[in-house]
Amino acid sequence: MNDFSTQPLAVTARAAARSGRRRAGPARALRWVLGALLALLLLNLALMLYWGRQPPVFDVVERAQAEVAAAGGSETPAGVATTAAIIGIGDTLLNKPGGFLHNDRLPPGAIMDNCPSWECGVVMALRDAVQALRDDFTRAQTQSVENLDVKRADMKLAMDPKAWVLPAAEDAYAEGIAALRAYLGDLAKGQARFYPRADNLADYLGLVEKRLGNFGVRLGAAAGATLDLDPIAGHIADDALPASGMPLDPAGSAVYDPARVDDVFFCARGYSWAFLHVLRGIERDFAHVLADKNADMQIRRIVHDLEGAIKPMRSPVVLNGGGFGLLANHSMVAASYVARVNAAVIDLGLLLEQG
Repeated sequence: MNDFSTQPLAVTARAAARSGRRRAGPARALRWVLGALLALLLLNLALMLYWGRQPPVFDVVERAQAEVAAAGGSETPAGVATTAAIIGIGDTLLNKPGGFLHNDRLPPGAIMDNCPSWECGVVMALRDAVQALRDDFTRAQTQSVENLDVKRADMKLAMDPKAWVLPAAEDAYAEGIAALRAYLGDLAKGQARFYPRADNLADYLGLVEKRLGNFGVRLGAAAGATLDLDPIAGHIADDALPASGMPLDPAGSAVYDPARVDDVFFCARGYSWAFLHVLRGIERDFAHVLADKNADMQIRRIVHDLEGAIKPMRSPVVLNGGGFGLLANHSMVAASYVARVNAAVIDLGLLLEQG
């Protein structure tokens, strides 16, 4: 009788054990899924921090010597330093940690914001420098034939940075850098020309001056100021400024847009980073022109302020506190550096234009 009485208890115990295992199975799977998601999140955060760091400044002279050696040359004629600086900027843009992120469609690149904005500024500076190389530095006069390698580089760098397939922007940019490298090889071998004249340099600085002025206005607006643009530009069309990140209010003023503060800030830093390298190449290639115009100190002043504009940030986010408030105002600090660089570029252009 005892045997019969214990059987239901044993069956109940086995059934309870099976039920517990069934409940533990989904719970264990859920823990694995949550653990995997947490690990993926931490990995993405680590990659975002690593990829989002600004690349270090490279030595333009060393870069020029390396490019000449790779091309089979032995001397560094005028133009090599500037061209090598442009190539170095392009290589850094494409080969930095994470590569080119502006057109990424998957995380972590797709959810990053600051680094793609920095890349946008670098692309702007690259296009300006290559345009000057194509239209001015490689041509003896307006009626002369343009260099085909530089022309190809200019066309490839015009690709929309958001393009991600057929072809991807980074593929087109890589072809443009390869074309510039071919021009540099010809230049080192004496088969191409570079004309370091004061008027050529003044034309390029005129373009940079407009870019820096644009950044100064945008940084001022990002800092929370309301800028009345009517006295500056007469009247502005309703759609004149939204593409630059500053929507217009009904009165025609550029107003503060909190959602674009960091975009403007990092775009300006990217342009400043790239322009610093181009300027160091120009300082070497146009040395005799700058000496004749007594512009050496002006160049050093610009370099110093550009270095200040791209100093590493200690804050993990862009802060824009009040003028004399408790928080820093990163946009106003950057605007101050950009304004000083812009003023120095204008002064340098005036020196170059003097007879």
